[in-house]
Amino acid sequence: MRRIKTRRAGKSDATAENAAVASADFMLSIVEAHHTHGNGNVIKMDSGLKAQQELEKIEQQITKLQTLEGQSAETLRQIRQLHDRVDGLRREISSHLNAWERTELARHPQRPYTLDYVERIFTDWSEIHGDRSFRDDPAIVCGMARFHGEEVIVIGQQKARDAKQRVYRNFGMAHPEGYRKALRVMRIAEKFKRPILTFVDTDGAYPGLHAEERGQGEAIARNLLEMARLEVPVIATVIGVGGSGGALAIAVADRVLMMENAVYSVISPEGCASIMWRDTSKKDLAAEAMKITAKDLSELGCIDAIIPEPAGGAHTDHAQAAELLDRALQEELAKLKRLPLGELLDTRYKKFRNMAQFFQVEA
Repeated sequence: MRRIKTRRAGKSDATAENAAVASADFMLSIVEAHHTHGNGNVIKMDSGLKAQQELEKIEQQITKLQTLEGQSAETLRQIRQLHDRVDGLRREISSHLNAWERTELARHPQRPYTLDYVERIFTDWSEIHGDRSFRDDPAIVCGMARFHGEEVIVIGQQKARDAKQRVYRNFGMAHPEGYRKALRVMRIAEKFKRPILTFVDTDGAYPGLHAEERGQGEAIARNLLEMARLEVPVIATVIGVGGSGGALAIAVADRVLMMENAVYSVISPEGCASIMWRDTSKKDLAAEAMKITAKDLSELGCIDAIIPEPAGGAHTDHAQAAELLDRALQEELAKLKRLPLGELLDTRYKKFRNMAQFFQVEA
């Protein structure tokens, strides 16, 4: 009787596994049907992000299947095939996202932030606090670290995922003392000849009354001036949202890079829509017109390179996103270190002087 029960239990488990695989396959087929026509032409859904969310649910189901013990070789093969299909569909959907959908991805709460990259890319991290004038601003993190054995300075805007940390980090929006702290650390880098790597991720500088009273505009302007003439290589990477002067204050660099789904703009799409049309619901139209995506800014010559992200966005795989960023930083830093100081400064100056040139052509 015991053997019969064991056999039945094993058969029941196999049936459950097959049903779970079939369920995942069915859900994935529905998403594929919404995005790919029989002839291979892509059909847009109401939102590419909606499909990404569906794929996340399917992947969670597949992951649960992988954790089950005693699976047959055929079941494991089917699970691998499902994974491949999910990855392929994610890449296809990502390649067709519009500007607003990329803005939503850039704001994703699970997207890796500065300290997530610091943890995965750098070693011997030692944070530096305070502006030596007023206070320490947690919205900007600065410190010394080693990058593949080389001593560097790291500066970045830091957001948070839970309510308490969001208040502590002020949602990644720095006060003037945050920018003054960043400048103090940049001068340390210049003194000891250490390259500077900055990570941009902010909706903008904090617009509060006390921030303005303490010289928010002057602090940002001072950073722009001083960064333009720093005598060390500077690489800035927009890892999420690069908003207005608050982003630019740590982004005057020899190389400006952008993650594939990051955005970089003078104002948010909602803010632009409210000014232009008095209607924030037109944010998707504003996002498209503003040319805020990595692809648009690369074509305009405002950034130097686009860093690819894992299928579906950086939030799906922090380790892989860090690996791709690491590779890009190594490549760009190696190029900059070969330039003599005079050429480095001259190239940086010309880079920003040549942006946004327009010529009027008579009809």
